[in-house]
Amino acid sequence: ALVMGGAIGVAAPAYALARRQGATWLGMPVLPETKGPIDSPLLVGSIIFGIGWGLSGFCPGPALVGVGAGYLPATAFAIAMVFGMEAYEWLMSERVRQLERQ
Repeated sequence: ALVMGGAIGVAAPAYALARRQGATWLGMPVLPETKGPIDSPLLVGSIIFGIGWGLSGFCPGPALVGVGAGYLPATAFAIAMVFGMEAYEWLMSERVRQLERQ
């Protein structure tokens, strides 16, 4: 909670300043509008992520640290995480191919 509070305390004024000044980074807006609809892929992905986190006890960042430390459960989680990301990319590319055929 203290780490999150500190991060919010530092980030909130910086985001407010960037928003007021219309800041860009590498030619892209610092604060792009990313809100989209709450749809079934978002809900299913969130549920899968939560189940994986709950069952393993790892979130992605500390899991990668655990991999570097040679902790076997973290390594198993990281492998499953990479597999899940690749499966998502494959499924999405298949959806795009199906849409292109139509």
